[in-house]
Amino acid sequence: MKKRTFKAPSGASLNFTELGFGGGPLGNLFRALSETEAEASLEKAWASGIRYFDTAPQYGLGLSETRLNRFLRTKKRDDYVISTKVGRLLKVCKPQERLGIGKFLDVPSRQEIFDYTHDGILRSLEFSLERLGLDRVDILYVHDIDVFSQGSAAVRDAHVKTLMSSGYKALTRLRDEGVIKAFGAGVNEWEVCETLARAGDFDIFLLAGRYTLLEQEAPLNTFLPLCEKRGIGIVLGGPYNSGILATGAVAGARYNYSPAPKSIMDRVRKIEIVCKSHNVKLPQAALRFPLTHPAVVSVIPGASGAKEVALGVKTFSAKIPKALWRDLKAQGLMDSRSPTP
Repeated sequence: MKKRTFKAPSGASLNFTELGFGGGPLGNLFRALSETEAEASLEKAWASGIRYFDTAPQYGLGLSETRLNRFLRTKKRDDYVISTKVGRLLKVCKPQERLGIGKFLDVPSRQEIFDYTHDGILRSLEFSLERLGLDRVDILYVHDIDVFSQGSAAVRDAHVKTLMSSGYKALTRLRDEGVIKAFGAGVNEWEVCETLARAGDFDIFLLAGRYTLLEQEAPLNTFLPLCEKRGIGIVLGGPYNSGILATGAVAGARYNYSPAPKSIMDRVRKIEIVCKSHNVKLPQAALRFPLTHPAVVSVIPGASGAKEVALGVKTFSAKIPKALWRDLKAQGLMDSRSPTP
């Protein structure tokens, strides 16, 4: 698996595999994995050369992190890159009151408390290190400090204010002390990434679904040029826009976790026609596309089970002809400013 060395603005060096492992499914996201299935997923990823693993307290309410503990304890610490997230503290609750009912299956009974303060971030990391069985992680992402997760711009902005006046000091302290090598935010919207990048010394962002084969224009206007100028890295999550770039424009296709609207379905059909003309499958192009931008260091699709991991690796390994990107641009199906090989 090819690696990309990322030199963070802080000076830290991280070796990402271009294809990473998203830890959401390890937290029984929409499907309950047995311990055997979870272990098989991780073993398949490792055997395929994947060495970047992303997780979060939210994923399975601690389950994803504890499953990574069991797996990673047999690996040399310097052989992989791992990121987790802060901004949520988990509180024991009654089963019927837990977070994520219908989303995370067969998981501990926990409620979330959003906390972007100095002490909240330190406590969150302490709990994560315990669940992971590690004494350090490579990257901390401030999690879900966006409208999508917080419900309104007002709530998001209040959390951003708290982060920059309080939690940010914890992040810089942890980086200075070597407990983490880099920090950033893991969010669904590029706008808050740009706000944070202009407000502080952030190294890297995990951006879900906002620079994909389906959409490039908005982040290319100001955010991605800023990242290139500042040397900020991007890990791209959700490369299939929550489904439609994997399934194609079929009945029931999902975009941004909801049924895809007609305009999106029509655009995907046109993209797929161009892909077929080059003997490329839609998901192959979708998985490879984000890495054509120099700021993107890794792409992390989710995979539920060893078979899906193997399929993801095979999909990612497909050769994409340069002419595909050229033709997509010529037909107005890709922003002309998108960097391509």
